[in-house]
Amino acid sequence: MSSTVRKLRTCLAVLAVGLAALTGCSTTEGGTTTTADGLTKVRLQLQWFKQGQFAGYLAAVDQGFYREQGLDVDILEGGTDIVPQTVLAQGQADFAVAWVPKALASREAGAGITEVAQIFQRSGTKQVAFADAGIDGPADLRGKTVGNWGYGNEFELFAGMTKAGLDPAADVRLVQQQFDMNAFLAGDIAAAQAMSYNEYAQLLETRNPATGQLYTAADFTTIDWNEQGVAMLQDAVWANTERLGDSAYQDLTVRFLAASLRGWIFCRDNVDRCRDITVAAGSTLGASHQQWQINEVNKLIWPSPDGIGMVDENAWNQTVTIARQTRNQEGATVLTREPDADAYTNAYVTRALDQLKGEGVDVTGTDYAPVRVVLAEGGR
Repeated sequence: MSSTVRKLRTCLAVLAVGLAALTGCSTTEGGTTTTADGLTKVRLQLQWFKQGQFAGYLAAVDQGFYREQGLDVDILEGGTDIVPQTVLAQGQADFAVAWVPKALASREAGAGITEVAQIFQRSGTKQVAFADAGIDGPADLRGKTVGNWGYGNEFELFAGMTKAGLDPAADVRLVQQQFDMNAFLAGDIAAAQAMSYNEYAQLLETRNPATGQLYTAADFTTIDWNEQGVAMLQDAVWANTERLGDSAYQDLTVRFLAASLRGWIFCRDNVDRCRDITVAAGSTLGASHQQWQINEVNKLIWPSPDGIGMVDENAWNQTVTIARQTRNQEGATVLTREPDADAYTNAYVTRALDQLKGEGVDVTGTDYAPVRVVLAEGGR
């Protein structure tokens, strides 16, 4: 952003503060409140606790990118009992971060939500096995004990097994996996579900009892669902469908996206700084784990040939096809019908990208390269 634009926005913010102080008034914009300091209050609902997975939003707060857009953003943590798209649909948040198939299932059930930006361009889900287990691909899961978290996280696994010619209900022994790697390390699960940016790192932060050293990548094999052609879209930004009919909320969406994307771009170029921001935001995970997580999340985002946040039609269609056709152990599919035309739009992220490109910001990351992260025991 040019210094002239920054100074102009700062002056406008100061002017707004002065006007608010003189009038003592607050106003509403697209269903949100303009606070006494002249900023529009926005609530963003995450799908999990604050961690590197959401570093871009945390950085947008820390670096003042939201404030430059006239926004005061409150980031709401998620948890096991919080469904972000439901929080959004019920009006308790202005935007939400959620995986596409889960959000589409909620939408099919009546939640009025629309995807307005696809942050992760690739899936971060893997199936992990010890190297000596002989599990190099989905077909090798036959007869093995296979863990998955359930709750809608299992459909890439089931699509991969089905594509490999396995009947998930008969050819493997399915185990309900906790959100950790304890059962895998104990030998109770032969192939465990893991996110590249979280649970997989937990393995590399653990001491191998046979050697006394930390495990290394050579100790494991992984099945990457992107390579198997059954990846589904994950972290995306969702907006309230009904409120998108209001021009003020449309403008708010563009400003929110422009600042959020700028936060992710900052984390692409400043991994160490975003690690510190995430730790300071209150994450319970350690610094090296957060650095790993941000680095791995960057790999899921960059490069973004069409611009960060754009929904790729082919990836969307693949996600919908798997969601409609793949059955889990209960015989259920994610979706029973095709999503309608309001399920996603690139209209607002395009406007946000045009703004950033006009300011000379690199929104594609064509030359992106990950950094090297050294994990400490326990992720410290």
